[in-house]
Amino acid sequence: MSIFCKLGVRRKARRFVAVEIDKLTNSIEDASTGALLQTTLSKFSGREKNYRRREWVFDWKKEVRHHDREVFKLIADQFPDVIQGLIGMSDRGDHIFLNLIETAGFNRGKDKLFKGVAGNLVAFACKQSLESGYRGVVSFISKTKLINHYRLTLGAEVIAGQRMAIGAHSASLLIRRYFGETQ
Repeated sequence: MSIFCKLGVRRKARRFVAVEIDKLTNSIEDASTGALLQTTLSKFSGREKNYRRREWVFDWKKEVRHHDREVFKLIADQFPDVIQGLIGMSDRGDHIFLNLIETAGFNRGKDKLFKGVAGNLVAFACKQSLESGYRGVVSFISKTKLINHYRLTLGAEVIAGQRMAIGAHSASLLIRRYFGETQ
């Protein structure tokens, strides 16, 4: 049985992934100059002084309290006190499941400050999957209108309905692009 068949029988998620992959970059890119900024991903505790609930669509403090999830924050090294994006994921024993992804408000829309944030977060999830021995495989539930977008930008495949997965090959390409490595 393929990994995609196994992924289709998992329990339902409560939320959909609905983040735009604006551009696949080698890090994150200043939208006005095209300059690349180095980034760091680290655990998000919910107690960070630079996190303000009203600036985010999702309540990430609540997400942190789920015992089966980990939340990570993306920080540009040049601006260490500013969270660029957040991702919540679960280890499902044979792949990583993306519960939530969100870019900071200033990284959305036509006047965004940085491009590549969402792609960076997804590539990180693929890297976590690879390091866990799951070949980089990641799954998520997509909003219907974004299914084709994720196919084209991430190389994701539809498993069943709105459930999608990024397989080993596409994951390897994302990891190489953002982190310059594969194993």
